[in-house]
Amino acid sequence: EREASEHDLNYVSLDGDMQNDPVDIPRLVAKLNEGYDLVNGWRVDRQDPFLNRRLPSQIANWIIGLTTQVKIHDYGCTLKAFRRDVVKNLKLYGEMHRFIPALVGDVGARITEMPVTHHPRKRGTSKYGLARTLWVILDLLTVKFLSRYATRPSHLFGFVGLLAFFLGSAITAVLGIQRIFFGMRLSERPLLWLGILLVVVGVQFVTTGLLAEMLARTYHESQEKSVYLIKEV
Repeated sequence: EREASEHDLNYVSLDGDMQNDPVDIPRLVAKLNEGYDLVNGWRVDRQDPFLNRRLPSQIANWIIGLTTQVKIHDYGCTLKAFRRDVVKNLKLYGEMHRFIPALVGDVGARITEMPVTHHPRKRGTSKYGLARTLWVILDLLTVKFLSRYATRPSHLFGFVGLLAFFLGSAITAVLGIQRIFFGMRLSERPLLWLGILLVVVGVQFVTTGLLAEMLARTYHESQEKSVYLIKEV
């Protein structure tokens, strides 16, 4: 839902299962107007079962904070207040809404959190649980890649490729020396196949990085998208 401010620049998101309390909205907006770009709710006294709700949430919060370096207590809290100019360009696909603090933090937004009221669920059933943590990890990999390597994918694929290539080359070189100078048989040594596999995989990763680099440049240049953001002119 939308919360109008003096300059109509603030927005508030609220959950649909009525566990968050709209009474907290003015407090979040007031905190936002202190100079923050996003105020995230923190369900300190969360009214959910521990094993299948709070425990997965704690694990997910720890993993997300460790990976993105935007450390808040409750990524899963839907109650948030944020400035329109910070989030208006966000593209949220699938379940990326849970990563809003990490996404805006990546572009330099000022983030804080506030304790909010949380009510027990009165109707409906939750769709979250331990299995959802796996999807969080997969989505987190996407967020990490987009935030760090979207404009330079060859740095990621190239690093992995070169590492595999040089490791494979070292293995095959050692085995080659053993065969030529010491007459050791290689037909029964699985290490030879590992070395060859690493060389081939390394070349493929480097090639994938170059192709991804071309796609990234085509994506930005064809649509005249900037690779940086300007907060104020």
